[in-house]
Amino acid sequence: MSTPPIPNGGFRTTATFQVATIIYDGTYWFCEQCLEPRSRMADEMIQAARYGRQKSAEGIRAMVAPSKVDLRILKAGRARLEELQLDFEDFLRHRRLPQWAAGSAEARAVHDASKNGRKDRSDQSNLPDQERWALYAPWLEHKDPAVRANALICLIHQAHFLLDQQIAEADARLAGNGFADRQQRNNQTDRTGQSDSSDQIPACPRCGKDMVLRTVKTGQNAGKQFWGCTGYPDCRGVVNL
Repeated sequence: MSTPPIPNGGFRTTATFQVATIIYDGTYWFCEQCLEPRSRMADEMIQAARYGRQKSAEGIRAMVAPSKVDLRILKAGRARLEELQLDFEDFLRHRRLPQWAAGSAEARAVHDASKNGRKDRSDQSNLPDQERWALYAPWLEHKDPAVRANALICLIHQAHFLLDQQIAEADARLAGNGFADRQQRNNQTDRTGQSDSSDQIPACPRCGKDMVLRTVKTGQNAGKQFWGCTGYPDCRGVVNL
């Protein structure tokens, strides 16, 4: 069943944005408590979580009149959250800490936390941020870093599921708009005659998928940006800036 168009500005009540907010807050405090706060790794993880939240909001707002660029916004937010998931998995692996199996009792408990929060409220979308955080606090404020990291991985899985639904919905609505309308939207130019910068996102030279800006984390090129395929790690196509 397709979801109704989201009113402009109504992104704050969507499950996608609310989960992305929990992920951002949880990542911020995880980095403060479990990593060197000023390290490159901490900075990259916080920025990835923030980017995922911001692009989720931007993409949801754009759902009132989706275009090809709007679809890329949602995909870009999803890609950064996927990077964040890999960082949490690396944290666990490098420290030889256990990662919860999909469907494990621990993972199910995190996934069911939001359902438990509906016992006294029929509409959880209107929960204040602090009350929503409290649903996940037993894991996200746990003294064991492994519990925090695993819980955040579970929440990222939730965000992926929700974003995939919205991407599919936006894709279907795009198809219904017709090729001519999309072509006109994608070819819009500003007064200088230059294309909008967001229309200049390249397609992956390997698989043709959309690309997203990434930052080199290590080595002599650390700090430099490049276009990376949203299909990573299955596809490792890159385009240099």
